[in-house]
Amino acid sequence: MSRAPEMGRASTGQKIEQAIEKALDPLATALRRATTPTKVIVAAPGKPGLEVSPLAVPFPAIPAIGGVEIATARAGFYKHERDDLVVFRFARGTTCAGVFTRHKIGSAPVDWCKRQLAADGGGEDVRALVVNAGCANAFTGKAGADAARRTASEVAKRFGCRQRDVMLASTGVIGVLLDDRKIAARLADVEAALDADASATGQWAVAGLGIMTTDTFPKGAFAECQIDGRTVRIAGIAKGSGMIAPDMATMLAFIVTDAAIAPPVLQALLGLHVRTTFNSVTVDGDTSTNDTCLLFATGASGAPRIGRVGDRRLKEFSAALDKVMLDLAHQLVRDGEGATKFVRVTVDGAASPASARKLAKSIADSPLVKTALAGEDANWGRVVMAVGKTEEPVDRDHLAIRFGPHVAAVDGAPSPTYDEAAMSAYMKNAEIDITVDVGSGRASATVWTCDLTKRYVEINGDYRS
Repeated sequence: MSRAPEMGRASTGQKIEQAIEKALDPLATALRRATTPTKVIVAAPGKPGLEVSPLAVPFPAIPAIGGVEIATARAGFYKHERDDLVVFRFARGTTCAGVFTRHKIGSAPVDWCKRQLAADGGGEDVRALVVNAGCANAFTGKAGADAARRTASEVAKRFGCRQRDVMLASTGVIGVLLDDRKIAARLADVEAALDADASATGQWAVAGLGIMTTDTFPKGAFAECQIDGRTVRIAGIAKGSGMIAPDMATMLAFIVTDAAIAPPVLQALLGLHVRTTFNSVTVDGDTSTNDTCLLFATGASGAPRIGRVGDRRLKEFSAALDKVMLDLAHQLVRDGEGATKFVRVTVDGAASPASARKLAKSIADSPLVKTALAGEDANWGRVVMAVGKTEEPVDRDHLAIRFGPHVAAVDGAPSPTYDEAAMSAYMKNAEIDITVDVGSGRASATVWTCDLTKRYVEINGDYRS
């Protein structure tokens, strides 16, 4: 944040900064002083009355990424006072790729983005991203599609671009038609905020807050790497707390890099890493109508443009992108509705990677396993149940189960060294590892999940209240 003026009327930019500081109060001072990529705490539940998750992590300080500006506004999709509209403005020539839900009832903004990116030249010059919280605009028929189109049209007029160059995303209640007039009415304020001189961390942090629904903390991640000797930056935000079992929940993720990368290459990278990041987490096993992950490359770093998937110069960038995506995916689990445990489930010895993944997800999605975790009960019999019900190849007589370093079962039977006291003490940890060897091959997979508590029922019981 810049310093307050010594005298005279505050400029529009200064007013915007003051609004950001108010939104992040009492931590605006920390944001103002954040000049290095250390962590800063930003926590404000998206819905009144929610306590911040005990597994919450600080929001990272994100330095400026050339070619992108971000602003938020209150469009009024929520009854209580909060920003619920986020707009990204990108430099000319920004490329884009996306991965979306495979839910059979996709939302209007998902349909819009998929259509624009699949068109000839799609993703070659994307100029804006518009995100609203509080209304999913899903299961709204032609009226919802028209509302999405009108939103893109209004933003395109403001930014001097084509409708197809505007990406859209929504999150919130399903079956409610988006009132696009609320977005159009705030675009002048948004444009003024985009032109303001706000800190990069402030922009990313308020954007993280603006897309939350039942989230209890904003989720951000940042990494740097080299492409042909040039430093490039990657930053992203995500939202999601319940209805999380991405299939590419209500999950949204937006990642921006200043690298110069062609759309087909971006798409290949996103598809590669989404499988082991966003598609390897689960809170409740439910996939949303609105799952969206968009990756933008502004080209502002000065690094050479990469136009071929096999280009060796992408190696370090690919690893950094995976790091950002995995960080965001883990934060979704850490903010699982009512979660008190962050759990890593690893299956080894599977017949194939697909089999290992299915087995791991069966354990991670099991309500019986998850409630045992909530009760800090190492009920490994429930793990056995979750493994066996999948009909995947499993060698019962070689099955082994560990909770952290503690062996519960080995060679298809209770471990002779099983120590109930040691196991019970381990289960009190906030982070728990469950490892299962099914003895059928050499493949492995890891899925991250959380426990299932009474609070999950409470939050979802009055979701629309």
